[in-house]
Amino acid sequence: MGLESGADDYLVKPFEYPELAARIKALLRRSLKATSDVLTLGPIAIDFSAQVARLNGEVMDLTAYEYRVLEYLVRERARVVSKQELSDYLYPHDEDRDSNVLEVLIGRLRRKLDPDGTLAPIETLRGRGYRFTLG
Repeated sequence: MGLESGADDYLVKPFEYPELAARIKALLRRSLKATSDVLTLGPIAIDFSAQVARLNGEVMDLTAYEYRVLEYLVRERARVVSKQELSDYLYPHDEDRDSNVLEVLIGRLRRKLDPDGTLAPIETLRGRGYRFTLG
C-alpha cells in the first residue's frame, strides 16, 4: 500500500510486489551510491554506474551477458556462486535454458579478463560453481 512515514525501508502490509521490488532496487542504488561506483580488483576496474569494465585501464569489449556475469561474480566474490544461481540471475524468465550457454559465457569472459593466462580471475569449483578470485 505505502511507506510508513519517516521510514524509507519499511513497507506496510499488505503491500504490492512491484512496490516491494521498487523499494529493494532503491535501497540497493542508495547503498551502492554510498560507496564508490568504481571497484578495482588488481588490473580489473568495474564502473557499476556506467556498466563498463576495464583491464589495465583499457575499456573491455563485453557483451551485455558477459558484463552481467562479471558484475554478479564480483559483487558475490566472497562466496561460491552456483551455476543454477548464476543462470537464474541471467535468465530469470527463461525456463528452457541451454546448459552450455553459461560455460561459453564464462569461457569468453575468462579469455577477455586474462588474455595472458596469468590472473585466473574466475575459479571453477567442480560441482559447486564459480568464484571471482581477485580482490
